[in-house]
Amino acid sequence: MSTAARPVLVAAEQQDAAADMVVDQLNQRGVPVMRFDVAAFPQQLTLTGVHLSTDPGWDGVLDDGRRTARLKEVRAVYWRRPARPLIADAVPEPYALWAQDQADAAMLNILAALPGARWINNPHADRIASHKPQQLVAATRCGLRVPRSIITNDLDSAHRFANEVNGPLICKPILGGRLDVGGERRLMVATHRVDPGDFDDSIRTTAHYIQEAIPKAYEVRLIAVGGQVFGGKLTATSEAAGTDWRTDYAHIEYDTIAIPDDIAAAVRQFLASYGIAFGAFDFAVTHDGRWVFFENNPAGTWGWVENRTGLPIAAAHADYLSGAIA
Repeated sequence: MSTAARPVLVAAEQQDAAADMVVDQLNQRGVPVMRFDVAAFPQQLTLTGVHLSTDPGWDGVLDDGRRTARLKEVRAVYWRRPARPLIADAVPEPYALWAQDQADAAMLNILAALPGARWINNPHADRIASHKPQQLVAATRCGLRVPRSIITNDLDSAHRFANEVNGPLICKPILGGRLDVGGERRLMVATHRVDPGDFDDSIRTTAHYIQEAIPKAYEVRLIAVGGQVFGGKLTATSEAAGTDWRTDYAHIEYDTIAIPDDIAAAVRQFLASYGIAFGAFDFAVTHDGRWVFFENNPAGTWGWVENRTGLPIAAAHADYLSGAIA
């Protein structure tokens, strides 16, 4: 079969603008696409995977009732934050949860076993790549500057760290996600400044991730995909945006910025160390021009960067998924 006829699978929620942008770019290249949400499995989406002892890979079909994809012909998978499988209401607990776990494992593990398929990104690698404490180790090994940090539930250790830094501190979540505060209300736990004078025994309630506050001239949301790097420059015009730009989008000025060669090389090395092709990196740039790595989200958002700056990020996704670039 010719390369042109091999499909790209796009697994994403229905209302995902970034997935829309990538699908549009793939369509412009004449690349066949099957887009689906894992939430449609197993009620509306059918998966049949077959492995024979004489065959080095899995074969079978993914079918949503309108389109089908032959598994052994899949050239790439864009795994863009799909929802989990949705089990029929007729299945009672605890069997519904068991069935959901079975469906989840079947979909992900069969697709992950497809030989030769490119991924952005394989979720098995994503899980490891998303661990923030380990990211600081990987970033340091790649030659990137990182903030001094502590994770602790010990009051004395937190005070010692504060004394060593002897400057402003921030506290941030170790694990991403939002708090469900009832109904449809979901609260984002933002990075926030902390005063060591306020530290007390409540620090023992959980692990706290505390860092030195880096003085910023501006921040960069660096998008890396398939070896290409793109810099979205974010200049805060309010204190809230300067601490966590996600809390005050109205006070951010957007621009593009060229990525220094050493930073680009370190980012590529960082991604290679995790075996992933995509990352949404957060950097601060200090007033004297030093780049400081905060974290990488291997499934991070980027559509707003392209929309605000015109950077061809969706095109880079399509180039990688179609095999146009290494």
